[in-house]
Amino acid sequence: MPVGSEADDGDCTVSGDRPLRAGFALGGDDGCIADARHHAVTFLEEARTGHRLDVSARAMDLTQLVVSELVTNARKYAPGPVLMELRVTADSVEVVVWDSDPTVPSARAVDPSRIGQHGLEIVKAVSEDLTVRQEPVGKRITARIALSDTPASGARGRA
Repeated sequence: MPVGSEADDGDCTVSGDRPLRAGFALGGDDGCIADARHHAVTFLEEARTGHRLDVSARAMDLTQLVVSELVTNARKYAPGPVLMELRVTADSVEVVVWDSDPTVPSARAVDPSRIGQHGLEIVKAVSEDLTVRQEPVGKRITARIALSDTPASGARGRA
């Protein structure tokens, strides 16, 4: 269920128009991860059709992957609610996930025999930028993904 949309934020403008953003409160049930991915697809489809932005299939896939990993981690490690916000700029989509656990996650050391717990590594690899900010309650993780098939030269990794 959307928490808000198109609020004023100077950093999130779409071709000089009002910002394109949407927020969601995600339930604690097992279906919330699928719901989050669905919200992301719907949001990017609106950016593509309603705002005529060039949203590549790559951006659509990577956004769903990042949403899955961040929401899964929030549900797995943090008690309480999970909030997700999606924001589009002219050249990227930002996935913001807030949870109530103030512990800052860190990628684990490379271990080819480890099964699982690669989520943060994956998000770092496919995002142009990844930031974690502690909040008065919990933390906020923001991943930025290029909308085009050729991400900016500052990207940390490629899919």
